Amino acid sequence: MKQKASKKPDRHPKDELLREDRMPHIWCPGCGIGSAFSSCITALKKTGIDYDRLAVVSGIGCTGRVAGYLNLDSFHTTHGRAIPFATGLKLAKPEMNVFVFSGEGDLFSIGGNHFLHAARKNIDITVICVNNMNYGMTGGQVSANTPTGAITSTTPYGNAEVPLNLPSLAAACGAVYIARWLSLDVRRLAESILEALLKPGFSFVEILAPCPTAFGRRNSLGSALDMNKLYKENSVIRNGVHPDETVIEEGKKMVLGKFIDKERPTFLDRLSKTSELKSTAWPKKEMAAQR
Repeated sequence: MKQKASKKPDRHPKDELLREDRMPHIWCPGCGIGSAFSSCITALKKTGIDYDRLAVVSGIGCTGRVAGYLNLDSFHTTHGRAIPFATGLKLAKPEMNVFVFSGEGDLFSIGGNHFLHAARKNIDITVICVNNMNYGMTGGQVSANTPTGAITSTTPYGNAEVPLNLPSLAAACGAVYIARWLSLDVRRLAESILEALLKPGFSFVEILAPCPTAFGRRNSLGSALDMNKLYKENSVIRNGVHPDETVIEEGKKMVLGKFIDKERPTFLDRLSKTSELKSTAWPKKEMAAQR
């Protein structure tokens, strides 16, 4: 008697955006990057954008591996250089929807200068930053977002530096969309990434994610589950609050939410009007009189 052929299992609805040949991934059990990655795929599917018009760019680090796992045109660039690469891609092919998905060490400790100027110019890209508060891949070193007093491999007696507050930095530089969520809060995070992807101009989403292997272990924060509970219990949603009020400090709850959502001409909008801007940029007659 012939046996019936076993039915091929149905594919997961997110598999079409995964490079399955690259699996299994490298992320540690309990790492928040996986949840953030899943939320991003959910958002990408909801945009309705043709996948041939999407491109993802990342730098070096644990989060930077996202570009290699997404089944899109993707670019895994050098350390700290994801944003200028994405800028060049957007300017060369304005019809493309370009987003950066990388970590806080890559985007701010190494590549902070590029973030400042892309936001200032209002380049039409989305930057998604997973902030796990250390350099997770290369040994758990201190980053620009390691909390004061935290122990890392390069601050064994505690970090003496004050970390950057990323929403404040993004707002000061002119980003038109700014939000922060936990990697655990997958529904709100997916909705926020969707809004950021569809927003014209420089959009920024910060994701606070546990790193149990490096940061959590050194700071005695327990398991991945313990860290997720800690983050959830010590956070509060305050949509619309001024970004300066979102500083992460010991003894205070981490502020989550959508903080900025405004309109501003993009760099390409202004570039198309360069001739008009040139005639009004400087009071030439007054300058000549001063000479």
